[in-house]
Amino acid sequence: MADEDKLQPLMFLMTYMLMKRRRDINNADTQRLNEMLTARDVRCSCDIRTRPWTSTEYTDWWERVVLTEFQPSDWLEKFRMSRETFFFLCGKLKPRLARQDTHFRRALPLEKRVAVALWRLASNIEYRTISGLFGVGSSTVCKCVRDVCHAIVTLLRPVYLCSPSVQEVEDSARHFLSRWGFPHCVGAVATLHTAILTPSANVANYANPDGWLSVVSQVAVNGLGQFWDVCAGFPGSTEPTAILQNSALWASASEGVLSPDPPPSFMGKPLRYVLLGESGYPLQPWLMKAYSKKEEDDVEEEGGHEEARRAFNQRFVRAWRGAATALLRLRARWQCLSKRNDCSLDVVPTMILACCILHNVCEAHGDLFRGEWHGEVTKGENPQPGHTAARAPSPSGTSDHLQGEEVRKLFCHYFQQSQLQQQD
Repeated sequence: MADEDKLQPLMFLMTYMLMKRRRDINNADTQRLNEMLTARDVRCSCDIRTRPWTSTEYTDWWERVVLTEFQPSDWLEKFRMSRETFFFLCGKLKPRLARQDTHFRRALPLEKRVAVALWRLASNIEYRTISGLFGVGSSTVCKCVRDVCHAIVTLLRPVYLCSPSVQEVEDSARHFLSRWGFPHCVGAVATLHTAILTPSANVANYANPDGWLSVVSQVAVNGLGQFWDVCAGFPGSTEPTAILQNSALWASASEGVLSPDPPPSFMGKPLRYVLLGESGYPLQPWLMKAYSKKEEDDVEEEGGHEEARRAFNQRFVRAWRGAATALLRLRARWQCLSKRNDCSLDVVPTMILACCILHNVCEAHGDLFRGEWHGEVTKGENPQPGHTAARAPSPSGTSDHLQGEEVRKLFCHYFQQSQLQQQD
C-alpha cells in the first residue's frame, strides 16, 4: 500500500506530460492547416507571380526602355525594321503566337517574344546574352526564335514569298530593262551558304567548295531585289544543278509558267521570259548564264562573235549585280546568315526562310537600310564560296542546252546591235 502511494505522483506526472504532448501536436496540425488554407486563398486572389527561379532584375527593360525610350534609329539598329513594321509584324503573327496567362505565371507578351527572336536574327549573339538583356531564360530565348520563325513561315510565306502574278512578272521584266539594261528577263537565281556547327552525322556532306561546313539554299530574286522563291537547307556540298532540278522553280519555269501565253516577242521571235543563273547552273532555254573565259575567247567554231559574247557578259554582270545586292542586303540585315549559326540543324532552314520573308517585309514597307551594315558582312568569317562551271557542267548534247545556246545567241545579237547604235 505504501508503494502504491509513492507511485501515484509519478503516474500523474507522466499522464500530464502525455496529454500536453498530444495538445501540442494537435495545435501544430491545426496551425499548418490554417497556413495552407491561407496560402491557397492568397494565391487565387492576388496578382500572378513568376516562378522563384526566374530572373527579375531586367524583366522591365523591354517595357521601361524599348517601348518608351527607343528612337527610330534604335529600332532600326536593333530590330532591323521600323517600329511601325515591328508592330505590323506582331499583328500578323498574333494568331499563332498569342498565349494566355496561367495561375502559375504570366505569359510572355507577344511583342516581347517577337523582339527576342528578331534581336537574335539581327545580331546572332549568344542566347545567354539575350537572356540577360530581356530577363528571360536561355531556353525561353531558344523557344522564342523557333516559334517566331515557324510562325513567320506559316503565316507570311503565302503573301511575301510566293510565285509572282502575271502583272508582277511584267513589272519585274520592266525593272530589269530599265535598271540593268537586260531585256526579256524577270529574275535571277543564286545560291546562299549559311555556316553551321558540326553536325552529328554525315559531316563530309556539309563541306562546301571552300571547305567550311554550311547548308546551301537557292533563291530567286525579282527586279526589285525581293525574293519570290527560296529552296533552303541542302548540305553544303550539294551542286546548284541538283538543287535547281529538285525545286519547284525548275518545274514551273520549264513549263513556261513564268511567261504569258502566248510568249512575248523578242528579236522578231516568240520567246519566253528568261532567268539569269550562276555559272554552276545548266544552260536552259529559260535560264541564261555568262560565257566562261574559255567560251568567250574560243570563237573560231562559232563564226568569230567575240565582241557579241563580251557584250553579253558585260550586260549579264550588270544585271546580276541586282541579285548580288539583294543577297548582300539579306545577309547584312540578318547577321545570323553571315556568321556561323549555332542553332540546331533542323531549325536552320526555317530560319533562312524566315529571314528572306522578313527581308521582303522590310523592303515592301520601305524600311531604311544602313550602308554600314555591309561592312559587317565584308568582315564576316565566311565569304560565300563559288561554284565553278567545272563542278557542274552543262549537258552540252541535250536539246535543252542547244535551245538555250540559241536563245543566248539572240541576246548576243541584241546587245551587239545596241553597242553599234550607241557608237553611231
